[in-house]
Formats: sequence, C-alpha cells, structure tokens
Amino acid sequence: MKKYPILLLMFVFAVNLSAQNGQKSKQNTKGKSPNAVEVSETKTPLELAKATLKLYGGEKFKNMKTLVIRGTADISGSPTMTFPATFAMIYAGDKYRLEVTNPIQPFKQVYDGQQTLSSINNVSLPPINRLGFPLLQKIEEKDFVVSELPESKKKSGFRITSPDGFYTDFFVDEKTGLVKSYESSYEIRGRTVTTSVQIDKLREVEGVKVPERFAQRFDMGQFTVYSDFKAKEIIVNSSVADDVFSISK
Repeated sequence: MKKYPILLLMFVFAVNLSAQNGQKSKQNTKGKSPNAVEVSETKTPLELAKATLKLYGGEKFKNMKTLVIRGTADISGSPTMTFPATFAMIYAGDKYRLEVTNPIQPFKQVYDGQQTLSSINNVSLPPINRLGFPLLQKIEEKDFVVSELPESKKKSGFRITSPDGFYTDFFVDEKTGLVKSYESSYEIRGRTVTTSVQIDKLREVEGVKVPERFAQRFDMGQFTVYSDFKAKEIIVNSSVADDVFSISK
C-alpha cells in the first residue's frame, strides 16, 4: 500500500495554535470588527498582510518561541474509506518534530536545525515550518516575500514566499478580516502537489487567535485525499529540551 505514506503530507499544513483553557471563537463571526475595516482599506499586499497579522495577535503571534500541538484527524481517500489518526508537533524556532500515528503507517520527521530525518525511507515532507500559518510569523522578515495573489485568484488576500521557494496563498474574509482559507502547490519527487485548507473554527488564547478546526483537501493528481483536523492540546512558549529534536531519538 505504497500510496498511504503520501497521506502523511497532509500534516504539512496542520499548524494550529490552540490551548486547553482558552476562550473559543468561531471563524464566521457576525458583522465587521474595527480591524476588518482596516484590512479592507489596505492597498498593498504587505499592508494587507500586516493588518491581517494584527487580528491574530500581532507581535504576540510573531514572537511565539515554542509550540506543542496534539490532536486528532479523520482522513478519507474515498467516500467509503475513512480512518482515524492522531498527531503531535513540536516547534522551537526552525527546529521541529512531527509524529503521526494511524492504522496504516506511523510516521516521524525531525529537523534539528541542520539535518532532517524521516522514519520512512524515501518519504520526506517539505519543511513544515515553511508552509501555512508559520509564514504569518515571517511577515517583514528578510527573504520572506509578501506579494499579490496571481491574477487567476481574484480574491482578497496575499502570498508569502519563503527563501526556499515554498509559498502559501492566504485568502482574507472582507467582513471579518480573518484568513478564511489558504492553499499552496509544490513539487514532490517530480509530481505537483496542491493542497488547500478551509478554516472552520478559531480559538483565542492569551491574545493569540489561531485555527482550532479546519478541513484540508490534498490533490496528488492521480488521487485526492480529504481530512478534518481538530487540535486537542497546545502549549505555547514552554521550555522544550534540545534532545526532543535529536535525529537519533
């Protein structure tokens, strides 16, 4: 069943900041917030990105040092095939550790700041800190480029491209000013992979607003996978030992 390890790529975008004891808020709030007006009136992609970041906590979001996430996911590759999974992700700066447990193929990938180790031969994810919500922390940082969306995507939003060449297109809800969805395409072993995420629910914790539940579509061309993610636990800015990111552990 060689195709199933590829399903683990869905966790590339599973970057949710949630907490056990936070104030919950839904993505689709009624009416416009004061900052939503600020978002809708911006003219340049960078201005829009900065205004959007402000809604998610601004400097508090940008300055987050460590993040530990644990949660569950329901994954389906066809209308009749669905299986459960659990995941755990640990971030500290550019270092990260990802572990996925599922009935098909457990998976682990660790980056210690210099080297990457994956538990399955010939299966290595793109840098999971270079796609999705982690890029919002990089707005205005050197070599992270904020630009307009392609002309084919006539929506309110912006693109962030990392120094590695990975990018994410963020689509902003003009009523709330929040990111309602984001997507990206990239090459994996000669194949073009397209993934898109729809945010269903947010949670605000200590002044930081982040996705808690979201749905993802993962298109490999030959087949498409759908998943529903739910963050159960998060710990922000805790002390994380260096050996967590040891590639031999």
